[in-house]
Amino acid sequence: MSKLACDIIDTPALMAAKSHLRNGNPLVIAPSTNNGLSGNAENIGKLLNRNNYFFVPFRQDNPITKPRSIVFDPEYIIKTLEFALEGKQISPILL
Repeated sequence: MSKLACDIIDTPALMAAKSHLRNGNPLVIAPSTNNGLSGNAENIGKLLNRNNYFFVPFRQDNPITKPRSIVFDPEYIIKTLEFALEGKQISPILL
């Protein structure tokens, strides 16, 4: 997410993502990170403000032992894909 937010393309996966976006297709991101509610929150915000980036809803992983960690909810993957194909972000994204 950080590299996408800063437009750093230095791996095949990032090149594929940018190519996908360049063709006008939606890019669905299912975040799972230990710093989603700290250092990576800024990058998530940047991507939320860009066209064709869509997030699978996510929640805190374990608020007691990992207060800044987030993990996506796999139950929302299909629904997020359906919404993204319509150009819509499923809400709420933070469960």
